[in-house]
Amino acid sequence: MANAQPSNNLPLAGVFAAANRLVESGLIVDWALGGALAAIYYVEPFTTYDADIFFIPRDQSLAAGIPSIFSCLQKEGWQVEGEHLVLHGFPVQFLAAAGLTEEAVREAESIDFEGTPAKVFRAEFIIAIAASLGRMKDKVRIQQLLTQAEVDKSYLADLLRRHKLELPML
Repeated sequence: MANAQPSNNLPLAGVFAAANRLVESGLIVDWALGGALAAIYYVEPFTTYDADIFFIPRDQSLAAGIPSIFSCLQKEGWQVEGEHLVLHGFPVQFLAAAGLTEEAVREAESIDFEGTPAKVFRAEFIIAIAASLGRMKDKVRIQQLLTQAEVDKSYLADLLRRHKLELPML
C-alpha cells in the first residue's frame, strides 16, 4: 500500500468507502486507518492479518456505537467473525479512538486510494502508539518507520512528550 498504490487483493477501497458512509450517515464523527496497514503506507510491505479503522464515536457510551456500525455494515453484506467485520474475506476491526488514537484520527493524512478518499495515521502517531504498546513487533515497526519513512522528528518529540511516552531501546 506504500504511497496509496492500488492493491490487487485487499478490498481497501471498499473498506474506506464504507467508513466514509458511516461518517455521512452520522454514525461516527471521523475515521482513519491505523495499525500495520497504516505503517505499510510509509514503509516496505510486510504481512498483516487485518485492517484497523480507528473512529471518533458520535455515541460516547461504553459501546461507542459499535453495535450500530456492525448493523449498518451487515446490511451492506459484510460478515461478522468475532470482533471483526469481514469484507470479501478480509477482516476489518473498527476501534473507538480515545486519547492518543483520537488525536491520530484528527491529525491523519488525507489520501486518495483508488479514487476513494481516505485518511491514514501520520507516521509520528504510528511510532507513538507503538511506543505506548511496547511489544516486540511494535519495536520493529518503530525501527522501520524511523529508517524508511519521512518522520518529523520535532513533531514526534512533542507528541511523545505530551503523551508521556518514550521510544524504546532499539
